[in-house]
Amino acid sequence: MPEFAQLLDGYRRFRTANYQRYRERWQSLSHGQHPPVMIIACCDSRVDPATIFDTLPGQAFVVRNVANLVPPYDLQGGLHGVSSAIEFGVTGLDVRHIVVMGHGACGGIRAALEGGDLGLDGKSFLDQWLALVSDVRETVLADPTVTDKQRGLELAAIHQSLANLRTFPFVAEAEAAAKLKLHGCHFAIEDGAMSVLDEAEGCFRPV
Repeated sequence: MPEFAQLLDGYRRFRTANYQRYRERWQSLSHGQHPPVMIIACCDSRVDPATIFDTLPGQAFVVRNVANLVPPYDLQGGLHGVSSAIEFGVTGLDVRHIVVMGHGACGGIRAALEGGDLGLDGKSFLDQWLALVSDVRETVLADPTVTDKQRGLELAAIHQSLANLRTFPFVAEAEAAAKLKLHGCHFAIEDGAMSVLDEAEGCFRPV
């Protein structure tokens, strides 16, 4: 199994090329990070935000999960990995933008569309997680104007995540004070096309 060795080969290339190119930046980053942007993206191996947006080291604070979802604000029990990252990004790092980046051919969205039990014996982290889009799933499935249900739910999930972001008091306060902007975008794997949400019009426009 050579896969880990291949990763180390990649590190060696990075260490001798990219790291040297931005050596001063890396040294500055060793004293702390001040990213202006937070990106919430899918953990799909094909949609690395740093690659797609061609970011510099330290430019983006990135959180990745299945289907790039944001849960609503909730202080009840449980481990809140995404919520804690949002809190740290907004209140600790003072990010000025939060970008929810969905993508085409998303396996998590496909699983949500297909429904059914994804776990063993009815116990699944995925079932609970993808329940976050259960309401918009029903809306998309019932809408005859949405012919591509996969893409339709991918876009609807971005809307849902942005709405859930605004349930966090510190997000809503920062946005109201014009200290924070929220954005939604969708990346198509098949042709590399990016579209950005125009919230005023409620539609995605190509970049």
